[in-house]
Amino acid sequence: MSEMGAAQTRSGYHHTGTVMRSAGDRQTIRVRAAFVSDVHLGSRGCRADLLLEFLKSVEVETLYLVGDVFDLWAMRKSFFWPQEHNNVVRTILGKAKGGTRVVYVPGNHDEDLREFCGSVFGNLEIHREYVHETADGRKLLVLHGDEFDTVVKCSPWLAKLGSTVYDFILGLNTHFNSIRRMFGLPYWSLASYLKHKAKTAVQYIAGFEQAAAHAALKRGMDGVICGHIHRAGMTDIDGFTYCNDGDWVESCTAIVEDMNGRLALWSWPEMRASLAEAPLVEVAA
Repeated sequence: MSEMGAAQTRSGYHHTGTVMRSAGDRQTIRVRAAFVSDVHLGSRGCRADLLLEFLKSVEVETLYLVGDVFDLWAMRKSFFWPQEHNNVVRTILGKAKGGTRVVYVPGNHDEDLREFCGSVFGNLEIHREYVHETADGRKLLVLHGDEFDTVVKCSPWLAKLGSTVYDFILGLNTHFNSIRRMFGLPYWSLASYLKHKAKTAVQYIAGFEQAAAHAALKRGMDGVICGHIHRAGMTDIDGFTYCNDGDWVESCTAIVEDMNGRLALWSWPEMRASLAEAPLVEVAA
């Protein structure tokens, strides 16, 4: 057993256990469920390279795609679809073909797919929302989260303007960090810094968490897993579990459930470094 996962609370990251095994020359991590969202395939900010590593390194029974996997807003403005984005789709479909159950809950950037909610294509299912039951019996409401965003709900055009500004800041990130790399400095996110420092953004995130928790509590759930706000985290709200799986634009994070029902938030950039250093551990089937 290796101490590999990174679970985040309001106080920061701590490590939680998971298991690894050998699969040919690749080390894989076996988990019961994994939740990813806000991949934004079709946009220039998508970190498809890291997501591919994650998907190939995790052996999962159920993979939840919690919205904004495709960025149709960005593609309507300027079509962008490199081979790595195609490889992500092929890898997900390959997992479904290989026995992994894939549950797709569309978000606001891929809302066109909501018309297919209720459809089942082999091991791939599309739902407006879903109730996931953990191995230890807890019921978690899984949904994208734009339902709780009053800006998106009441003024879609304003939300799209915000998305355009966000894309512009991500573009600045790219140029800024290319200069940092020249000096041997690590990646630093301007978008993340502005988002976390702005008082209104902090208030919005807190309000979003409360709204998501309240909605799930009213339905008798034990927790909620969502995305949308690109702010990964796990926290307890009055005995209720709030999980946000983050995004694959900046943080590159996922929520995972191990075989015993324990939830953790993984930061893949940290995990991949740990995997490179960890010894192989054989796990009995």
